[in-house]
Amino acid sequence: MSATDQTEESKDMFFAEIAALAERMIAEHGRDFTMGAFVLAARFIAEKKDLGNRSLETTN
Repeated sequence: MSATDQTEESKDMFFAEIAALAERMIAEHGRDFTMGAFVLAARFIAEKKDLGNRSLETTN
């Protein structure tokens, strides 16, 4: 398996995790909450703000 294939497989696995998380969030708290949480997370990523888990931070 090439590095590109491994990268694509890794990304696919993360998308599957995100989808599963979204489904659980929607089931428990609804679509509006879930969309808001994901938009807020995207904004924090874009602004390089702490997402609450320092072990996940990188120097990007």
